Amino acid sequence: QVQLVESGGGLVQAGGSRRLSCAASGRTLSSYAMGWFRQAPGKEREFVVAISWNGVSTYSADSVKGRFTISRDNAKNTVYLQMNSLKPEDTAVYYCARRSASYSVFTPDPRDYDHWGQGTQVTVSS
Repeated sequence: QVQLVESGGGLVQAGGSRRLSCAASGRTLSSYAMGWFRQAPGKEREFVVAISWNGVSTYSADSVKGRFTISRDNAKNTVYLQMNSLKPEDTAVYYCARRSASYSVFTPDPRDYDHWGQGTQVTVSS
């Protein structure tokens, strides 16, 4: 089993930046695509950004394109989410997740991910 732990959340002013980390223990992430999702109060969990297992390709939701960047360091078994130009509507609990099948393409569908972290709160003040 793999355990995912997010960190880096907090309060940030609009226009600011924040970097989230997702560290894995138990098993390596290097063979799996990874994704970041978020859930705001009263809303469904939504896809944010994903990265291929080898880090070559990424895919972002339109709402964060050009502002958020996902990266990974397989040697450290960690995935990152760099968030720039933050907006109040980015306020949410952010979750990292591991794709269920190894060496598979990433998708925006949360049902295709089988391991999730506990989430980290990001609050953007206006």
